Amino acid sequence: MINNKALLAEVATNRFGLGARPGELKEASDDPRSWLISQLEQPQFTPGLPNLDTASKALMAHREAKKQAKAQQKANATAANATKTQAVNKSTKFKNSVNKVFRSLIHDGIHQSIVSEQSFSWRLLEFFSNHFSVSTANRSMVAVAPLLEKEALAPNLFGQFEDMLIAATQHPAMLLYLNNEKSFGPDSRLGRRMGFNENLAREILELHTLGVDGGYNQQDVHELALAITGWSITNPKTSQELDFVFRDPGHQPGARTILGKRYADGDVSQAENILRDLARHPSTAKHVSFKLAQYIVSDSPPDTVVNAMTAKWLATDGNLREVITEMITHDAAWQFDQQKLKTPREFIVSVFRAYGENSLPNNLLINSLTELGQRPFNAGSPAGYSQVANGWDGADALMARIDWSAKISSRIKGDPLKISQQALGSQLTSTTATAIKRAESREQALALLFMSPEFQRR
Repeated sequence: MINNKALLAEVATNRFGLGARPGELKEASDDPRSWLISQLEQPQFTPGLPNLDTASKALMAHREAKKQAKAQQKANATAANATKTQAVNKSTKFKNSVNKVFRSLIHDGIHQSIVSEQSFSWRLLEFFSNHFSVSTANRSMVAVAPLLEKEALAPNLFGQFEDMLIAATQHPAMLLYLNNEKSFGPDSRLGRRMGFNENLAREILELHTLGVDGGYNQQDVHELALAITGWSITNPKTSQELDFVFRDPGHQPGARTILGKRYADGDVSQAENILRDLARHPSTAKHVSFKLAQYIVSDSPPDTVVNAMTAKWLATDGNLREVITEMITHDAAWQFDQQKLKTPREFIVSVFRAYGENSLPNNLLINSLTELGQRPFNAGSPAGYSQVANGWDGADALMARIDWSAKISSRIKGDPLKISQQALGSQLTSTTATAIKRAESREQALALLFMSPEFQRR
């Protein structure tokens, strides 16, 4: 256990937080634990950002433009190229409007992580965004994927996990990603002519709640899949508002039995009741507590930390504020030795926080993450991106970091040694400090800092 408040502040800002901004080590050193607890407030995105309504209108315009372009090209098969080009350009224009929704939301989330005085809350939002991972597999997902984070996760970040679970499951991004908007009960009116799948149910049990070893079986997956039949979205052909809708004609009638408990036949509340019980289940408490401790504390978190968090989860029915506070206040979570290799996103954010960046071009942040292999909402799997070192420490991945560090250092102003001291404090080793002093240029000195072991880890 560390008793020195200055050392505790370094752990608080760099392991729990997203990296120290100028002056933050001193600010956190007064009471590092209280400094973290004070940050347990809902992350705030910039007002006026796109929402589901914006995304829906952009998607409808894009679909209509594509439809018109195809019709025009077909009708004018022998027309001049200029006519064809006009139709294609119109389609491209609306495609770009969908991309604009995506990029504005992504940029704001990363930018807020960089400038925020509550970086711990943004780190926690990033964890749950990856826990409920969705990917931009098609144009619809490009528009709605970032909205899951903004509309379902952030408002429930420090409340009951069951509320977050239901909000995430009912969000159009999740329903579209795992094809539940078209999953209807085999014996329902819609199901007799449309499909049924278990995609979402399987991920709820395996990833979002109980975990792969959580005690469920294939019959439980099937029963949960039947319970969430009819959980769909508004019809984009008839509604301008994209939102969750319960389609009773597509819901499988009858009671469901999951983990030995019977749930009476009913409407949308049947599956909501199941999700609430799953959120409070001991296996969920252990699974999510372990993942959270692994994400924050160590790739192999101490059992004492995980057990304490699990106990608090069960005692509070999954109150996330209480579970996170239990982690913060546990002595075993505060080892001074750096425990985690930063993911590409953590690395990039910590670089810009280190010298107090407040304004960055939209494309720079997204392109940087793409370059380092962690493009937002592009994990390609419901399991999300890796949160442990072996997912990011390959030779190619490290070489990409070296190239990016050399490139980005040219745009950074300020004294490299001062930046390193205000970012790392006593974690800055004499070896790295000497290398910075002996560097041939300011750019080289900054690149050496960013690629140093103590900056790469937290």
